[in-house]
Amino acid sequence: MDSPEKPQIYLITPPSFELGRFPNQLARVLDTVDVACLRLDMASRDEDTLSRAGDALREVAHARDVAIVVSDHQILAERLGLDGVHLTDSARSVRATRKAMGADAIVGSFCGTSNHDGITAAEAGADYVCFGPVGISGLGDGGTAETELFQWWSEMIEVPMVAEGGLTEDLIRNIAPYTDFFGIGDEIWRGDDPVAALQRLTAAMG
Repeated sequence: MDSPEKPQIYLITPPSFELGRFPNQLARVLDTVDVACLRLDMASRDEDTLSRAGDALREVAHARDVAIVVSDHQILAERLGLDGVHLTDSARSVRATRKAMGADAIVGSFCGTSNHDGITAAEAGADYVCFGPVGISGLGDGGTAETELFQWWSEMIEVPMVAEGGLTEDLIRNIAPYTDFFGIGDEIWRGDDPVAALQRLTAAMG
């Protein structure tokens, strides 16, 4: 995932979805809006559920030249032919995952609101780091990733970053000059028209 001049979309799946319906919904989104990467981010820890979802979404993504990663499940990523893995434990397992998956795999790291964790992940070999939530959220400790974090990172660190969590059009406008990717998921899937919702958010990027 190279750092672009204008932020790109890093699309995140809902935590649960109907396998008979969601791949077609996803295809419509990918056919309408340019997406750089898709993250399979299901709440389920059932191997069969994750495998079937990974197979179906890989076909949709790869048919449109969109990379697909899965949250945390390194072995599943390799078995299903996904492009990499997104780690949710800050920087703790980046180095081991990179060694296991090799140089060609995408290895990303969610680092919350911690600049230090982001730097550690980057030094350990992460291809990108995620900071968030950007907007107010009832999840976690209530902390948010401030604009200053993205601004500092864009000036000092070459490893691409993703801004995610609680995004609004106003927040996207504020952070767009600094971040490389916007991680968008619930912001569009909870509504009736994900394509229109994503188009509105994309327009706010400038």
